[in-house]
Amino acid sequence: MSEPLAEKLRPKNLDGYIGQEHLLGEGKPLRLLLDNHKLVSMILWGPPGSGKTTLARLCADYAKAEFVCISAVTSGIPDLKIIIARAKERALYHNSETILFIDEIHRFNKAQQDALLPHVEDGTLILIGATTENPGFEVNAPLVSRMRVYRLHPLSDNDIRLVINRAAEQFPLLQFDKEAINFIVKFANGDARSAINAVEISASLAKKKIDLSVIEDALQSKSVRYDKGGDEHYDTISAFIKSMRGGNPHATLHYLARMLKAGEDPKFIARRMIIFASEDIGNAKPNALVLATTCMQAVSMIGMPESQLILAQTATYLATSPKSIASTEGIFKALADLENERIEPIPLHLRNESNKLMKQFGYGKGHIRYPWLEEKKGRKVNQEYLPKNLVGRRYYIEDWD
Repeated sequence: MSEPLAEKLRPKNLDGYIGQEHLLGEGKPLRLLLDNHKLVSMILWGPPGSGKTTLARLCADYAKAEFVCISAVTSGIPDLKIIIARAKERALYHNSETILFIDEIHRFNKAQQDALLPHVEDGTLILIGATTENPGFEVNAPLVSRMRVYRLHPLSDNDIRLVINRAAEQFPLLQFDKEAINFIVKFANGDARSAINAVEISASLAKKKIDLSVIEDALQSKSVRYDKGGDEHYDTISAFIKSMRGGNPHATLHYLARMLKAGEDPKFIARRMIIFASEDIGNAKPNALVLATTCMQAVSMIGMPESQLILAQTATYLATSPKSIASTEGIFKALADLENERIEPIPLHLRNESNKLMKQFGYGKGHIRYPWLEEKKGRKVNQEYLPKNLVGRRYYIEDWD
């Protein structure tokens, strides 16, 4: 089998590495380490195609260390034991360091991650873990504390163009149109591997020229980077909620489209809008909660793709509605008082006087059933509803025009 183009194009030194200038530019932290041929255990955290594996290999080359690469998806503790034993032998007999690169390190469970800890701590291994997920959530805290975390960013459009040009050079008999290159840039969405694969697939379909029609046939549709259980999922729904909260219907529709394109469950989106309607709009526009609840019901009955219309209507309604957090803040204040204050008995006049004995103890005595009616008749009503120690406390303060 021929070597995949992405593997063939993997740079052999830092001069050929594209992107991540904030880490590898002149005087930047990782560049300084490599120039001094020193390495520490690290986590490379970034999206797919940002260069994590390539960077790990270059680290091993610069440190002149043995490079061992495994995937957390297919490896376990027995594999780690073999690697650790060989690393100890290498250090003892050859005075050589071992770099263990674990791709998708967040897929290791707690026991597997704990098995690495003593060997990272005593220097048997220089561990480089690659992850697309936030290591603060997915990697054990003791392991993270012994490693440096470097955040890799999606490649810029200019970086992706460089990647495409480098890949296109492998097909000297083919001509790439400017429109075709622009399409690949948008398709790749900052992912170098996607860009290289796009070039390779389109090259297999073309005879002399790769134009827009060839690219569209090869790629069919643009993929959206989105992991339903990971950062992209939470970041996108967060941006969606914040856009509605900020009253921006355009951004709201953009993030809604991202979720729908990636195959997010429309009922999940609808549930979040119901919460938003109560939490952020509240009594400034009570119909918002009614519409959001109806949206949930409609989405459950209709299904996709028509549900995207219902979601879009509801999302833009919520985004453009007046906002109030009076009831939201009010309930949290009331709950905080229950936590922090002494809970006094309910005033007697508010208690249920359902039988004669209760009435003898004063339950319900002096209660004015319809104070608003008494005030309408011109009679002044001074009835207290809160327990003694909370008299005068105000939880609900209207905050809209």
